[in-house]
Amino acid sequence: MPEYLAPGVYIEETSYRAKTIEGVSTSTAGFVGPARFGPTSGVPELVTSFAEFERKFGGMEPLEFEEGANTQTNFLAQAVRAFFDNGGVRLYIARLYQKLDSSGEDISAQGYAAGALASAESQPTLVTFRARYPGKAGNLRVTVTAQLTADVKTGQAGEYALKGVSDGDTVWIGPRTGPSSANAGTLYWAERGFDDAEERVIWTLHDEAENETSLDDVSSDDAVRVLTVTVQVVDPDNDRRSALFEGLTLDPHSATSLSSYFAEELSNRSHALARPVIFEPTEGANGPRIAGALLGGVLDRLADRKASAAQRRVTVSLTGGDDGDRPTQAAYAGNDDDPAAKTGLKAFEDMAEISIVAAPGYSYVGTSTSWGDQALAIAGNLVSHAETMRYRIAVLDAPEAQDLTGVQEFRGQLDSSHAALYYPWVQILDSVSNAQIALPPSGFMAGIYARNDVQKGVHKAPANEVVTGALGFEVLLNKAQQDILNPNGINCLRFFEGRGYRVWGARTISSDPEWKYVNLRRYFAYLERSIERGTQWVVFENNGPTLWANVKRTIEDFLFNEWKSDHLLGEKPEDAYFVRCDRSTMSQNDLDNGRLICLIGVAPLRPAEFVIFRIGQWTGSAKS
Repeated sequence: MPEYLAPGVYIEETSYRAKTIEGVSTSTAGFVGPARFGPTSGVPELVTSFAEFERKFGGMEPLEFEEGANTQTNFLAQAVRAFFDNGGVRLYIARLYQKLDSSGEDISAQGYAAGALASAESQPTLVTFRARYPGKAGNLRVTVTAQLTADVKTGQAGEYALKGVSDGDTVWIGPRTGPSSANAGTLYWAERGFDDAEERVIWTLHDEAENETSLDDVSSDDAVRVLTVTVQVVDPDNDRRSALFEGLTLDPHSATSLSSYFAEELSNRSHALARPVIFEPTEGANGPRIAGALLGGVLDRLADRKASAAQRRVTVSLTGGDDGDRPTQAAYAGNDDDPAAKTGLKAFEDMAEISIVAAPGYSYVGTSTSWGDQALAIAGNLVSHAETMRYRIAVLDAPEAQDLTGVQEFRGQLDSSHAALYYPWVQILDSVSNAQIALPPSGFMAGIYARNDVQKGVHKAPANEVVTGALGFEVLLNKAQQDILNPNGINCLRFFEGRGYRVWGARTISSDPEWKYVNLRRYFAYLERSIERGTQWVVFENNGPTLWANVKRTIEDFLFNEWKSDHLLGEKPEDAYFVRCDRSTMSQNDLDNGRLICLIGVAPLRPAEFVIFRIGQWTGSAKS
């Protein structure tokens, strides 16, 4: 209660309306699987388009596991494109990378591409560019182009100053008219200081051997020009993955040096994603020495105004990157030993907004005779994750090229209301090979889930929807075959003449008939999550009739809007839902132990899975 201690007028704000509950989003998905590049631990990366995925995780080129012995379709990248093509909007990616088995050898740097330029014997500095993340897409091409600014020396002899120069910049000092055979110029790194006696900025110049000279000692005939470089990073296999970085310096003392800009440890994740390489000079190297190692072949052309950019350019090709081994069930399950570097499905546990999870490609068996057990175990991990997180559903894929018996056997080993299984695989035209390939349906289905949620609502079954991008299915199912699969909770993808390729099933893999339909499970997850988030204000309020009435009114208002939006069954609100929060739902023991119990019942809509029209003969004289 406010205190009223002195006479006066007191203005107080009060509320005459109930708290509101805002419906949560249900269209955000999370994919886990191997990719060609990108981070392998920590917070999953959000992508909102395939182009963004391509920049961060590489393109759709095939993955080469086991040092190229096993080339496999890049199922994750293909699924991401299918997700966005089918209406997906937001997608989190948890990339998996499993190092090659090197029989106990040190593999700390395995999978990282690298390239280096060694200088002449007189200049022993070695500079190295290394891919920031493991993967074959780390075999990048790094092009460094050097350029000099205009003369930055100002003032008179004995009182020279540098205009527009930062502490640590590498500068070139040479004849103002350009280089000659006798004096092609010398490189220094500049250190800024202040002369208290003269009250002016002074500059100390350090050469490659760290010998010092003063700017005031520079000849009046010499120019001082800042050396900067432009770095272009290109993926030779995918020219869409290109990045350009301009105005960088060389000396580690500079805040904009290659060493700091492309450091191994950066200030935030977004910088690391935007800078795909790491620059590693030898410890203690300075700007002139780095320039000699990196630009040794073009240093004599720096001040030549007739030299083209190509003549001031060096290229480093990174090699040695590999895609590792195919990730196993343990990699998909993930690791949370380091809370800041979680992997696999463990990394999704901190992302509350995800409501759809999938692992495209986990069920691909190929020529392996043992991967079937791995696929089943990974499916179990997806199911377990969705059940643990409560408000998620796992989209499962049947193994490729399965007959009806095989897919039923796979389905028969799983049971959950938090997962749905789709069959068969989808055939598309691969933009990489320009040939037809088969893809697991989970990427398409996650996009269809999202599209259905946005256009119609999560209460609507994600079925009888067009599979965008499909050229066919591995198996063209007919009604008789679906009559066998549908009762077992296997959702079929079918072709209908004149209606295209469609999803023709909306069941979970649950043996509980109460949770038979995907939309029912997902709609309850939506209601539960929305009510949970929208009633956090209740915690630690006084547990009495006033609070009970407020809670009841808040939830009733939310459910009334659901009913008005045709998301609940019933001609009247009292037929569609009820909310009870009073002495009938709580005992004195509940109150004594701080428990508020609210009982909510809703009448959800179920899909019209079987549409029956009964037609009989009727004569004009018959009475209806």
